[in-house]
Amino acid sequence: MAAARGGLEAPAEPFDYAPFLLTDWAFQGRAAQQPPEGDWRTWLMMGGRGSGKTRAGAEWVHALARACGARSGLRIALVAETLGDAREVMIDGVSGICRVARTMVPDFEVTRRRLVWPNGAVAQIFSSEDPESLRGPQFHYAWCDELAKWKYAEETFDMLQFGLRLGDDPRQLVTTTPRPVPVLKRLMADPATRLVRMRTGENGANLAPGFLAALAERYGGSRLGRQELDGELMEDRDDALWRRDRLEALTVRLPGALSRIVVGVDPPSGSGAASCCGIVVAGIEESGRGVVLGDCSVEGMSPAGWARAVVSAYRRFGADRIVAEINQGGDMVAAVLAGIDAGLPVTAVRATRGKFLRAEPVAALYEQGRVVHAGRFPALEDQMCDFGPDGLSGGRSPDRLDALVWALTALMLDRSGEPKVRGI
Repeated sequence: MAAARGGLEAPAEPFDYAPFLLTDWAFQGRAAQQPPEGDWRTWLMMGGRGSGKTRAGAEWVHALARACGARSGLRIALVAETLGDAREVMIDGVSGICRVARTMVPDFEVTRRRLVWPNGAVAQIFSSEDPESLRGPQFHYAWCDELAKWKYAEETFDMLQFGLRLGDDPRQLVTTTPRPVPVLKRLMADPATRLVRMRTGENGANLAPGFLAALAERYGGSRLGRQELDGELMEDRDDALWRRDRLEALTVRLPGALSRIVVGVDPPSGSGAASCCGIVVAGIEESGRGVVLGDCSVEGMSPAGWARAVVSAYRRFGADRIVAEINQGGDMVAAVLAGIDAGLPVTAVRATRGKFLRAEPVAALYEQGRVVHAGRFPALEDQMCDFGPDGLSGGRSPDRLDALVWALTALMLDRSGEPKVRGI
């Protein structure tokens, strides 16, 4: 250090804290994004779309890995709806672990489905589509992303709890947009859970200009807006045709042998990012019980785009027929499907009654236990449990629900003569 006048040492140059503070998550993140104090088993972060849940999860996992010693053998579970979601959102996403890591960046070993830090900490990825994959491994910590969307939520979450048994204080973080599914409601009621609620608007500084204003104009005050933007847990409507607890009880993993499979299609009435083509696949067992096999609906697609999605679902499930509503598109629906595959067996259906009247007989099949779901289909079930005599709250189109109704009507109710069907 240079000497100052009079033989005294010059004062040290001031330290520039700015670069450090700009990259330090404890300073940069909001209070709601920091781990709770005190004793807890589950940190439940329930928030709207884009509220910062994923960033908080990635920072928490990376901080745990960095803090462990080289010989600690730290093991972390990363559980998402699918393996693709685990990689694209939790690891490689804009707010994923590999993006937020500024020092001690982990390597992603794709074939082994795991992240490995330089100090030996390991995070394995798992999918809610395969609960049994969690049977055997054990962990110190876990991060569960979008729990309310998991296909086999109960089984996957239960298997994880048995494996969360390493160390003195095993803990888990659950980041999710709220849906009133049983596993989430039980977590909220657990005294070992610390619940944090987050609104999309609180993260406005990190979102595209105009995003919040556009969504507030379209969804502000609606049930969907309160759920997807404000992070509120919206219970089922009292006048809805379906109840979530009933759908939970009607969920199976392995349906019986299917004698027939159809793809129900509700084409979008318009185009653009908000348009949705409902595509629901259902089959019927040899016993006569209906099985919903998949919700393959797509949003924001051109006619050619959603037609390709329909054909993909038809081929993926080995379906026998496509049942498509033609009230909106008329012959255009058949034309765009034929443009993808001229040999597709397509049956056109035209609605002659209102949506609620068409849906009531299908809802009755559920009440009789004559229809089950081969897994959970959150977006479809959201519409089912929000559908009353006046339609969906907020005036949205029940596109996925309509596709479900067409598929199950064709499989189980078309003997009644309604709806009218003509072949193409």
